Amino acid sequence: MNVFECMEQRESCRDYDPEKAVEREQLVRCIEAARMAPSACNSQPWHYLVVRNAEDATALRPMLQGMGMNAFVKNCPAFIVVTETPAGATASIGGKLRDQHYAPTDIGLSVSQLCLAATAQGLGTCILGWFDEKKIKEYFELPKNHRVRLVLCVGYAKKDTLRKKQRKSLEEISTFRD
Repeated sequence: MNVFECMEQRESCRDYDPEKAVEREQLVRCIEAARMAPSACNSQPWHYLVVRNAEDATALRPMLQGMGMNAFVKNCPAFIVVTETPAGATASIGGKLRDQHYAPTDIGLSVSQLCLAATAQGLGTCILGWFDEKKIKEYFELPKNHRVRLVLCVGYAKKDTLRKKQRKSLEEISTFRD
């Protein structure tokens, strides 16, 4: 599958097959793809906590479900907690000089590559921004200077039919000055 096919097939999966485990090797490939993403001054301000074991996944699920959100995670077999780590000196200084915080963009690029790698392996993903950061940090004993930025659900979709993508037109999102 080429990168364009991956982009067309990648969608936010909200119905996972609870009987089908994700192999460690598949998740390693996803993290390898994330690791290869570009970042400002090559600072690589990310860390990925991969949760595959049932005990930790069971503990994590309620931390993702506050106020009725993300009920679908109950069947998800694996999760990846994405944390922002302190930026390298060059990216940090450059960011201050230019009034830019590069880490969110860097993490977004990295997570995008991770999701495409998952899709290429037949896995579904969903990027979550709703979670209890304090509880996640406490339970997994994450360093105080790390921020939980995203949690990814990873697993096999129960159904393999794709939804029609709803996207703005090319004209709405771009301007060409030829």
